[in-house]
Amino acid sequence: MSVILENPWLLGAVAGFVVINAMMVTAAWSIWFERKFAGAMQNRPGPTQVGWAGLLQPVADLLKLIQKEDIVPTNADRALFNLAPPLGMILVLAGLAVFPWAPGWVPADLDIGLLFILSISSLITIPVWMAGWASNNKYALLGGMRAAAQAVSFEVPLLLSALVPIILGGSLRLGDIVAAQADGRWFALWPPGPGSVAFVLFMLASLAEANRIPFDIPEAESELVAGITTEYVGMKFGLIYLAEYLHTAVSSLLGATLFLGGWDGPGPDGIHWLLLKSFALFAGIFWVRWTLLRYRADQFMALCWRVFVPVSLACVAVAAVWRVYA
Repeated sequence: MSVILENPWLLGAVAGFVVINAMMVTAAWSIWFERKFAGAMQNRPGPTQVGWAGLLQPVADLLKLIQKEDIVPTNADRALFNLAPPLGMILVLAGLAVFPWAPGWVPADLDIGLLFILSISSLITIPVWMAGWASNNKYALLGGMRAAAQAVSFEVPLLLSALVPIILGGSLRLGDIVAAQADGRWFALWPPGPGSVAFVLFMLASLAEANRIPFDIPEAESELVAGITTEYVGMKFGLIYLAEYLHTAVSSLLGATLFLGGWDGPGPDGIHWLLLKSFALFAGIFWVRWTLLRYRADQFMALCWRVFVPVSLACVAVAAVWRVYA
C-alpha cells in the first residue's frame, strides 16, 4: 500500500481503475433503477424475473448483447462504424479523472479541472456524428446531424451557466469551487438569484447534451426509427446506450460539485454527501424523463437560443456584479 501511495503514477492508475469500474457498475444498475422508477410512476412492476426484484436484469441484458451477431452494413465505413461506440465511452469516462470525490481525494487535481471536463464533454458529439455518418443510413445520418446541431446550440448555455460557480468560487479547480461552498453556502442557494437559475439551466442543458427526454431529438423513434443506433446491434448498441447513462451520471456529479457543495454537508464532510446529492439529481433526471413529452426540433432550438442563452448571460452578469460588490 505504501508503494502505491508514494508513486503518483501508480496511485493514479489504481484510482482510475477503481473509479471507472465503480461508474460502469453504477451505470449498469442505473438501467434497473430507471425501469423500476418508471414502473412505479406508470403503475407497472418493471423487472421482476431475474434475481430478487429484477436486480440481475442488467447482467441478463449484458449476456444477451454479448451473444448477438456483430453485423456491419455492407456500404458502411467499417473503421468509423466500429470506433464510434467505444470512443463515446472513453470520452465520458475521461472526465472523471479530475473529480474531487472527498477532501484530498482527487485522481488528477488540475488547475483547470472544470475546463477539462467541459472540453471533454463537448467532444462526445464526435462519436455520435461518426456513428450517424458511418452507418450509411439516412435515419442514422439525420440523427447525427441533429445531435451536432443540438450540441453546438446547448454547449453555449451549458458553459455560461458553469461560469457562474467559476466566478463565485474564483477558480477553475473543482476542489476550490467546492471549498468556496463550505458551511452550506451552496451556489444553487446562495446568492439567491444567479446561482439557483444557473443550476436549473445547467441541469437542463446537460439533459440536452446527453440526448435525454424531453431533449432526445437525435433518437426520436417516431421520426428517425432509432437515430444513430439504427444499424447497431449487440455490444456496440450496448456501449452507445451505456454511454448515455454514464453521461447522465457524470452530469449529476458535476452539478452536485458545482452547485450543491460537493462533499460538503451536515456533520463530517466526505464522499457520502457527494454521492447522495448526485443520486438525488440522477433520480430527478429520470423523473423529468418519464414526465415530460419530447420537444419538436424547432421548439427545442428556439428554447435554447431565445430562453436559455439570454437567461444564462444574465446570470453571468449578476454573478460578476455580486462577486465585485458583495
